[in-house]
Amino acid sequence: MKGASEAGTAHESSVVQSTSVTSLAHVPSTVSAFFALVKRDLMLSYRHRNELLNPLLFFVIVVILFPLGTSPEKQLLQTMAPGVIWVAALLAAMLSLDTLFKADYDDGTLEQIMLSPHSNSVMVLAKIISHWLVTGVPIILLAPLLGLFMYLPAEATSTLMLTLLLGTPVLSLVGAIGMALTLGLNRGGMLLSLLVLPLYIPVLIFSANAVDASVAGMEIKGQLYFLGALLALALTLAPLATASALKISVE
Repeated sequence: MKGASEAGTAHESSVVQSTSVTSLAHVPSTVSAFFALVKRDLMLSYRHRNELLNPLLFFVIVVILFPLGTSPEKQLLQTMAPGVIWVAALLAAMLSLDTLFKADYDDGTLEQIMLSPHSNSVMVLAKIISHWLVTGVPIILLAPLLGLFMYLPAEATSTLMLTLLLGTPVLSLVGAIGMALTLGLNRGGMLLSLLVLPLYIPVLIFSANAVDASVAGMEIKGQLYFLGALLALALTLAPLATASALKISVE
């Protein structure tokens, strides 16, 4: 009886899996599947928008509370503003990484995506882009208000938004690799931090330095070029590395 039950369960699981893969195969092209996955993730994020507010509230609260722990002096806040805002954005991005693959891994959707006939790296890129749209873009939009709160001049605020526009996608792309590597672990939060934080440091250094240089009226092209190069490198390699790591975690 037990063997028959196990065989029946295995058969039902294989039927469900094959049905899901077949439905994915009906998507006419990889491009269509890419946009369909982005749309699906955005709709799911909207339905669970309370979970998305946590990283954004964390980002705002850290920046707002920082002057209370140091000094409300304008010159001091203006000097510390680039580092404070960028560190808060980095930590908020890390806090939001848990929503990238975890839910799909728990309900089996991630396995079906990996088994689909479409390129795994393209499907992973779709999930990363949807994650950035619901976490990185709000951070960019909130940055001018927090820059005003920290007495940043208008030119430096524009530079801050530009560095966030170049840097936050890198945070999502690199964070996806760490999340994929620790997905199957029960307590992967600490390991995720150890894996991801060292890779975030170049983005933090060059972004904060660009805003500091803008405040001082100095040239910022070098920092922006470096951030652009990091984005191009991450956009090229991160989806491939994440897809490979997800295959290992799923298996």
